[in-house]
Amino acid sequence: MDAWVIWLLAAVALAAAEVVNTSFFLFPFSIGAAGAALVALAGAGTPIAVIVFAVLTAVSFGIVRPIARRHLSQPPALRTGTAALIGKRAIVLERIADDEGVGCVRLDGEIWTARSYDDDAVIEPGTRVHVMEIRGATALVADE
Repeated sequence: MDAWVIWLLAAVALAAAEVVNTSFFLFPFSIGAAGAALVALAGAGTPIAVIVFAVLTAVSFGIVRPIARRHLSQPPALRTGTAALIGKRAIVLERIADDEGVGCVRLDGEIWTARSYDDDAVIEPGTRVHVMEIRGATALVADE
């Protein structure tokens, strides 16, 4: 079997192992083996192929691994839209009484229809509340 075929099989095996492992540790070796396969296919000897393998692997570790580590340690996804409002504080502008179907709060500078998270609670104007949930265009709030 030709040397370039062995290098190519090694590159494919290392790439497949990387897909299973997902640690970005084997991928640089796969890149090095692929480069060595190309050099061996071009007719260079084994010592040259080994040198190309070592150099490409080292360069790949220097470039690919830091990028991969940065992507693996990204912060959690940011909450947007109404999900970002949950847990925020609001001020009651109009008395909140679920049984009467009235109430509104100022939440992030906007006026929202509000209902009490606890169905029986009545919350008076000026009270600071926490947003527990958003249902449609209505904020469900609870006393602090």
